[in-house]
Amino acid sequence: MLDIKFVRENPDIVKENIKKKFQDHKLPMVDEVIELDAERRKTQQEADDLKAARNKISKEIGKLMGQGKRAEAEEIKKQVAADGAKIEELTQKEKELSERVLKLMMTIPNIIDPSVPIGKDDSENVEVTRYGEPVVPEFDIPYHTEIMEKFKGIDLDAARKVAGNGFYYLMGDIARLHSAVISYARDFMIDRGFTYCVPPFMIRSEVVTGVMSFAEMDAMMYKIEGEDLYLIGTSEHSMIGKFIDTIIPEDQLPHTLTSYSPCFRKEKGAHGLEERGVYRIHQFEKQEMIVVCKPEDSPMWFDKLWQNTVDLFRSLDIPVRTLECCSGDLADLKVKSVDVEAWSPRQKKYFEVGSCSNLGDAQARRLKIRVNAKDGKYFAHTLNNTVVAPPRMLIAFLENNLQADGSVRIPEALRPYMGGKTEIR
Repeated sequence: MLDIKFVRENPDIVKENIKKKFQDHKLPMVDEVIELDAERRKTQQEADDLKAARNKISKEIGKLMGQGKRAEAEEIKKQVAADGAKIEELTQKEKELSERVLKLMMTIPNIIDPSVPIGKDDSENVEVTRYGEPVVPEFDIPYHTEIMEKFKGIDLDAARKVAGNGFYYLMGDIARLHSAVISYARDFMIDRGFTYCVPPFMIRSEVVTGVMSFAEMDAMMYKIEGEDLYLIGTSEHSMIGKFIDTIIPEDQLPHTLTSYSPCFRKEKGAHGLEERGVYRIHQFEKQEMIVVCKPEDSPMWFDKLWQNTVDLFRSLDIPVRTLECCSGDLADLKVKSVDVEAWSPRQKKYFEVGSCSNLGDAQARRLKIRVNAKDGKYFAHTLNNTVVAPPRMLIAFLENNLQADGSVRIPEALRPYMGGKTEIR
């Protein structure tokens, strides 16, 4: 969320940013929010003036009563009562205007970084760098669920009966591989200086609206009926929420955390052939990383975060590439974002396995995450990135480590988490 003062003083910049994100339907919101904010401030000032006047004349009542001027005192009491009613009316009006301003401000997109490429959607994202050599083996690679089924490692039919589409049972060595990847990712991030955390898996609505846009909320979140609670779609929501309404001493920054959690997502919309199996599902587990830092440090942390994911995948012999997300592919709160994509030798192309985002002070402004510095308080910057999400990681892992005889090679880094196994047969 932007600073309302910034919007008032820079309406043209805000409108140009909206155009870059191809959200022209939001252009009228800029003028509307400025007008509403002016009316809100005028209403607030009128109420403050009346309160000051009321306080002044209220002091006269006692004097007049002491002087025996009861009739004059009663007239002033009537004026005080009338002013009180008007103040209450203005206070209610100011509250309603503030709510309308806030709703619009939470819909107007954040200012994107100047380095972000301009484009309408993810088809216009820009490849940055490739890491590792993509290989297409001479033998055919089956669809990932077929590989798992050969090891008796997945049961989609039973899961469909128990929970419906978008769920699965993982079994045997495939289930163990899933847990091994999570454990390895946890230790990988701890070794890089991040503090390990297991967060709440449900969050209140004030946290939800603090960490994401309304559109994202509607498309992703499961609401607990009868409770002010939502199942988390990703653990950074809960992790950033940890700092809600706090004032952090500047010398305690940065906060660097890595978290494990299950994730729950509606995953609205129809999905294509390549998104069957465990590619796009309603429940999965994930290792995440978040940073809360000083504004001047967020670009540096942004580069460190996506590099962590690249390094983890490369340590498991999986080729990856980074993509710079274009303006139209950025969620409204994001300043800049890079996707990490893994190589699929079966599809002969890359697919997304993680996303790194710098949100500037947008989340901190919504959640009131402030920093106490020597020269005053300011809003922190927040960043997040996927370390690994095993469903998609499993796809990349199995395809890139499948051998001609049908076995799956276990890279050296993962072997301690698989009981020393060098392959799955």
